[in-house]
Amino acid sequence: MRATETQEMMMRVMMLAAALLMASPVLAQPAGFAIPSGAYEGDPAHTSVTFKIEHFGLSFYTARFAKVSSKVMLDAARPEASKLEVSIDARSVRTDFPFPEKTDFDKEIGTDPKFLDGNTHPTIGFVSTKVTKTGASTADITGNLTLRGVTKPVVLKAVLNGQVANHPMMKKPVFGISATTVVRRADFGLTAFEGVLGDNVTVLIEAEYGKTAG
Repeated sequence: MRATETQEMMMRVMMLAAALLMASPVLAQPAGFAIPSGAYEGDPAHTSVTFKIEHFGLSFYTARFAKVSSKVMLDAARPEASKLEVSIDARSVRTDFPFPEKTDFDKEIGTDPKFLDGNTHPTIGFVSTKVTKTGASTADITGNLTLRGVTKPVVLKAVLNGQVANHPMMKKPVFGISATTVVRRADFGLTAFEGVLGDNVTVLIEAEYGKTAG
């Protein structure tokens, strides 16, 4: 292939890539919302809540929740006026314990009173009380976390990853966020295995929200 033909081919590829990017409905690292205000529901297929806790000072044990529902009342013009509610089934914890035939570790962590006590307090809830913008696509979401029947304030450090005005598969507005927070387990009466397990629990959240009808 001649040099001129190679250059022409490369130019065509670059032009095609540019056209695809311009045609894409996704706005990466948006400086605010460009989608309608209203009620949005979390997509369970694209939502994850995982947590990690220090173990013997050697590593961080990681687990997740399989049943999470959440909703956002979005104010696109004034994001700080938006509201977030999250509900997690405490009994849906998944640890990937390697010997389930010996111990149902998921059930133990989810229901044992030493741990999440999910039979008595099956729901872990979060309700926002304030949203504070910290950057073009970041915000602190302050709210009340209820765990094991105890309610304490926490702050989610959130990032608006992107938004789609008309999702190609869902056919509606969708946006996605990442968020993190650190919770002291002792604040919620989780004091078992002190010295073996750390007190700080890091929570990692990934979620996509689609606009509801209406």
